[in-house]
Amino acid sequence: MAPGQAPDLQVPPAMLLLKLATATFGLIYAAAIAMLFLAQREMQYFPSREDPAPETLGLAGVERLTMSTPDGESLVLWFSPPDPGRPTVLFLHGNAGSIAHRADRLAFYQSRGFGTAFLSWRGYGGSTGQPDEAGLLLDAETALAHLATRGIATDRVVLVAESLGTGVAVQLAARSPVGALVLEAPFTAAVDVAARAYPGVPVRWLMRDQFRSRDHIAKVRAPLLILHGERDSIIPISFGRTLFDLANQPKTFRSLGPVGHDATGDPATWAIGADFLDQAFPP
Repeated sequence: MAPGQAPDLQVPPAMLLLKLATATFGLIYAAAIAMLFLAQREMQYFPSREDPAPETLGLAGVERLTMSTPDGESLVLWFSPPDPGRPTVLFLHGNAGSIAHRADRLAFYQSRGFGTAFLSWRGYGGSTGQPDEAGLLLDAETALAHLATRGIATDRVVLVAESLGTGVAVQLAARSPVGALVLEAPFTAAVDVAARAYPGVPVRWLMRDQFRSRDHIAKVRAPLLILHGERDSIIPISFGRTLFDLANQPKTFRSLGPVGHDATGDPATWAIGADFLDQAFPP
């Protein structure tokens, strides 16, 4: 090396490899995050497009209605009137399947004398459009308004919701004086569930449809029942208990025992809800 010449600085090979690996990981992570962001609604909603006539599923006295939403979508609603003096169940289903997969639940409510209004979300069954949080809330508001046109007052409507549908039901009950609210396997917020499932992803920044029930439950004044399975691995019971703690009286929490998320499809779960509604609206 000539006098006064700066020495050559050489980066050790191991350091070069570390920098290359870090850059590669960063690119892969960024690509994965981008894919999750773009495909998030496909990962949140799993609609079935089945749209059979109610009578083909063994249902009697059920009318298949179509309703128009303020933003131009066409929704399907399965409706049957209540027995005299009984309330009407506006049922808001979860993120998978369709109302056709809940025909036995509708028949159960009929057997208890309740009116039924089973809403097919936009993008599900025979309803048009694509699901998102704002749209689903608009769908539920449209169904509630339709029941009013049939002479069913809002305080004679009871909301029964399962899983993702609870995120809509809480917001609707916070805005409208419904007669009662039954939540099966609810969450504090859908984003809380997603953050638990993807701990290495900045879900709270990226998720569009967050369904923050915890931000709305304190505005609900209707009698509330929360039902949750102790072994629910999809929406752990801790979410249901926390939401319950945030709610106003009158409220009731019922553990369903050592069962999972599929307990929402169990007639024993429906019966607990129906008994609660019988107390709120004695036959």
